[in-house]
Amino acid sequence: MARPGFWDNQETAQKLISQLTALKTVIEPVEEATIAIADLRELFDLAAEEQDTETLTSVEDDLSALQARCDKIEVSGMLNGPDDMRDCFFGIHAGAGGTESCDWANMLFRMYTRYFEDNKYKYEEMDLTPGEEAGIRSVTLRVSGPFAFGKLSCETGVHRLVRISPFDSQSRRHTSFAAVDVIPEYDDVDIEIDEDDLRIDTYRASGAGGQHVNKVSSAVRITHEPTGIVVQCQNDRSQHKNRAEAMKMLKAKLYMLEKQKRDAELAKLYSNKGEIAWGNQIRSYVLQPYQMIKDHRTDHQTGNVTAVLDGDIEPFIESYLKYRSQKKNKQAG
Repeated sequence: MARPGFWDNQETAQKLISQLTALKTVIEPVEEATIAIADLRELFDLAAEEQDTETLTSVEDDLSALQARCDKIEVSGMLNGPDDMRDCFFGIHAGAGGTESCDWANMLFRMYTRYFEDNKYKYEEMDLTPGEEAGIRSVTLRVSGPFAFGKLSCETGVHRLVRISPFDSQSRRHTSFAAVDVIPEYDDVDIEIDEDDLRIDTYRASGAGGQHVNKVSSAVRITHEPTGIVVQCQNDRSQHKNRAEAMKMLKAKLYMLEKQKRDAELAKLYSNKGEIAWGNQIRSYVLQPYQMIKDHRTDHQTGNVTAVLDGDIEPFIESYLKYRSQKKNKQAG
């Protein structure tokens, strides 16, 4: 970074800075904890020598806080996959349930964007399809930040909501589904795509955007017919740029599909052919008749549904990282 001309190529410079930031999030907490341990040990020795009970009590409190910091460092060490440090494309798709599921997808959209903001992740909307009556049918975001893919990949799967429907005049309880898919962003994926396998459609972008959005078909949808994968982008006014971004997403999805082809469930999810309904959910959000959010993979649960829907999902991510790490260790053993 100190070399002359480092900032001449802004794109390359930003990527290098992102790498540096990600590495710092790993290294700095370890260095800080090491210093804190040494300081606390020295303070304990002095207090023990002088039999200073007040300081010993303070050391005990500081030790508990330090243990919590070390636990977080241990969890961050589980983000050791080859793609975990990458930025990602993050998608939410409404499933079975019509308007109910579109509204649920919108609630998840709010939950995740709150999480991104609280954790200083940057995100931009690549594509959004509104629901017919309410909510959203689907949304795709580009999310960037330290270990964005590693953390958010823990959320991949079907999310189930149980609540009293605000759209039901008889106030009956409804079950809704929405799916989350996460794919890493690659700078250059070595995937050859036959143009004859693609169906490319252009359409007018939805949402606010002035006269240009209303009159020009700048949004692009690409269907890869052999796999059924569909990607679309409408975040730029240029049809050419939207097509380039859509191709980037398609290559990333095809690359992930190839890597995970032995895993039937992931293959179904990435090809968008898996049913977003009963039997596939990773987490349930029950608001009625009681309040409970439970992850079915790890059994981690909480009754504070308001906090979770406001973006407090880190405990679920951490519990899944531990679960995944233990599972890998068992398989390796």
